[in-house]
Amino acid sequence: MGNALRVVRSAAVRVNRVWRQSLSLRVGTTTVVVTGVMVLLIGIFLVDEVSGGLLRAKRNAAINQATSGLPTARSVLLGVNAGVSSDVSDATQQILTNLGTGGSSVGLFTIDLQPPSGINFEGAPQTPTSTTIPAALRLTVQNGNVALQYAPVLDPSTGKYVPGLIVGEPVPAQNGVFELYYSFPLTSEAQTISLIKRTVLLAGFALVVLVLGIALLVTRQVVRPVRVAAETAGRLAAGDLSKRIEIAGSDDIGRLGRAFNEMADSLQRQIRRLEDLSRLQRRFTSDVSHELRTPLTTIRMASEFLYASRDDFAPELSRSAELLHDELDRFEMLLGDLLEISRYDAGVARLESEPVDIRAVVGTTVDGTRMLAERQGSDVVVEQPKHPVTVDIDARRVERILRNLLGNALDHGEGKPVVITIGFDDDAVAVTVRDHGVGLRPGEAGLVFNRFWRGDPSRSRLTGGTGLGLAISLEDARLHDGWLQAWGERGRGAQFRLTLPRHAGHTLMHSPLPLDPDETEEDDE
Repeated sequence: MGNALRVVRSAAVRVNRVWRQSLSLRVGTTTVVVTGVMVLLIGIFLVDEVSGGLLRAKRNAAINQATSGLPTARSVLLGVNAGVSSDVSDATQQILTNLGTGGSSVGLFTIDLQPPSGINFEGAPQTPTSTTIPAALRLTVQNGNVALQYAPVLDPSTGKYVPGLIVGEPVPAQNGVFELYYSFPLTSEAQTISLIKRTVLLAGFALVVLVLGIALLVTRQVVRPVRVAAETAGRLAAGDLSKRIEIAGSDDIGRLGRAFNEMADSLQRQIRRLEDLSRLQRRFTSDVSHELRTPLTTIRMASEFLYASRDDFAPELSRSAELLHDELDRFEMLLGDLLEISRYDAGVARLESEPVDIRAVVGTTVDGTRMLAERQGSDVVVEQPKHPVTVDIDARRVERILRNLLGNALDHGEGKPVVITIGFDDDAVAVTVRDHGVGLRPGEAGLVFNRFWRGDPSRSRLTGGTGLGLAISLEDARLHDGWLQAWGERGRGAQFRLTLPRHAGHTLMHSPLPLDPDETEEDDE
């Protein structure tokens, strides 16, 4: 039962996918359903009207036939004594001879003459094609009324019972009332109605097929240019900016194609212009960074000399030497970050992965920021497994990521403890850096990795940050096919989570540690 349900569900999913993806299928199916319903309704109406007309005509003709035969039967039976068997037999034979079994404009019919109620003459002649008269019809006729009823009758041409119409009328005699019945087979009417049904069915089917063909033809004429436009748009999105739509006509589709091509030309020009500007910007940044190295080295030498001799200067000059020394440190860091970010922009950054114990990288990072932690008055707590956790990484880049995250946490932690947690499973390794400082406002978690972004522009960078640290960290994480994510809440602090695949080239599907400190389950991206 379960397998059958899965098969049905799978088939339903495939049908739904094909239905949603194929405009021609939807148009064709809708056309068939709508046209089929309309043809069915019209066919039922036509067959009902034609059948009703035929039967009404047959009924009127049958009544006329019975009415026209009534004077003949009445003239014969008027002087007949119903109690004399020989008189009744002669009269019956004469009526059958005069009215006979035959046809007229109403078609074939047979006649059945019944004696008055309560009289039965065994010697009375009967028609060889006598039909069983329904009791309800006989009762109506015996009450002196002309009546008719649809009932099976004997077809004189085939000797079989077929659908028919029986008309009965009373014929008075001297001392009784005879019952005269006309039986009209409806064989020809049934054949006509059957022919009409087949004709309507075939015509309706042909009409549905014709309308379906027209709908598919029109849909193809409309859908084909749309498909070409979709394929062309896909090629453009994939980077083939030279792809264009072939235009064959000046109709609406042709105007759409020309507008699409003009849009593609405009996009191509804009993209090339932006690429040129980006290339120039990257080259300018790289060239400026390199060119500033030489004068910066000279300035650094002079600054070191002044900084070493600051005790011999006046207090204001000594303070200026210290500020110059600190700002030159920050300037060198900024140049280094600009060079690094330019390598990412140029697409020349390379990863040098090797198996490394992530605990050692975290330990090196903590040791490198120990003086900063002491200056900020914050304790750095590391929660890590007791056994090695190896992962294929570029240790230099991962250490830079952790150094930026830890420095950022110490800078904004307001002297409260900073907690570093290491989590792992068979597929991934995660490191979270949690502070309990000012935290982040709603929406800022997606902005912290922007270049030169600052949550509070009035806040000084005690650590001498350049504004590019988290942007470079994000690029380093992406180079490892990893994730770098942020969480924060105003007044509760912030948490950054670095997730890396344990083996190079693997795709991350989850993280061993939650991004939100309040969560306990694994958090998928």
